[in-house]
Amino acid sequence: MIERVEVPGSEFYSSARKIGELLSQQLREDPRFYFFSPDETTSNRFDAVFEASSRAWGDLVREDWDLPESPDGRIIEMLSENVLFSVMMGHLINGEQAMMGSYEAFLPIVTAQLLQQMKFIKQAKGVAWRESMPAVNLLSTSTCWRQDHNGFTHQSPALISQLLAVPSELANCIFPVDDVAAEEAFQFMLESRDVVNLTTFNKNELPRYIDSHHAKFQFDNGGASIYEFASDAEPDFVLTACGDIVTRETLEAMRIIREDMPEVKMRFVGINTLSYRSIGTTDNKLTREKFMELFTPNKPILANFHGYPETLENILENYTERKRLRVHGFNEEGSTTTPFEMLRRNAASRYDLASDIAKVLGQDNLVTKYQKLLQENHEHAVQYGEDMIV
Repeated sequence: MIERVEVPGSEFYSSARKIGELLSQQLREDPRFYFFSPDETTSNRFDAVFEASSRAWGDLVREDWDLPESPDGRIIEMLSENVLFSVMMGHLINGEQAMMGSYEAFLPIVTAQLLQQMKFIKQAKGVAWRESMPAVNLLSTSTCWRQDHNGFTHQSPALISQLLAVPSELANCIFPVDDVAAEEAFQFMLESRDVVNLTTFNKNELPRYIDSHHAKFQFDNGGASIYEFASDAEPDFVLTACGDIVTRETLEAMRIIREDMPEVKMRFVGINTLSYRSIGTTDNKLTREKFMELFTPNKPILANFHGYPETLENILENYTERKRLRVHGFNEEGSTTTPFEMLRRNAASRYDLASDIAKVLGQDNLVTKYQKLLQENHEHAVQYGEDMIV
């Protein structure tokens, strides 16, 4: 447990490695727990699991450098999301815990199976003799924003939109902002019953922003909270983000605006969970009254989302008027390119967000400045294959 973060954003950790450690611990503590992975365990930074169990393998071990393999291993690897998901469901329906991790772009392969499972859960809840079952927990990493080497084919947050579009109370999309929030999300997933949890995070090292108390508070209070360290009293603008990398860009945009327009007051609201038509989980949705408290009744809201912007915009519209909203996110613009260039291509970078505020305030000189910086970053990435911004 992290009791305190002295300087938010100053230390960097990997949420995926934290999840790997927690998976390893779970494998040790629960002899019936299984981890399913389509041949991407190490790539996704979950390799701590091999300290607790081995890969299930019935053939000869042919190379000395092979990872631990044995007939009774509880790490199930196979390059078929459909088969792995089906086997995992057998464990879950039998009351045994399991999780599955994969690249974000390839989890949509199991969409039809997920939707059928949600139908099963809905029907089973109406059968008196059937006991509840552990949640269907999917760990989504190697995400659209950081597929630096695989490119456009590996960039798709489509499953998020699909799950949030289903009119049910059976799916949570979780977006831990850092490794501390990832640990709380893992605990939430283990404790969940009769629901689908899709938890999305990047495998790279990213800033740590919140402590364990704050991470738990978000789950207990409707999936959103004010980051006091980044917020002013009586804000002129409310900025919000849902997802780790887009949170970093939004907080950086606020820093830029404070440097160029110190008179502008801003508040940051972090969102960690979404469910059908709502911020928060299926069991703990953000109320409209709480939304107005966090986002104010009438100030402009500038949002940055891990997935397709329309997905978050449709949810926010259930709380307030569309005219208050400017929502950024993944616009299906991708390539094998640098991390910041991906943000620029999708208009989700710090300078894109800062430009929005400058436009609202009529600061055309700053809009020109930010657009020039975007162009300079683009040219640098093209020429050198790396970003100016680290």
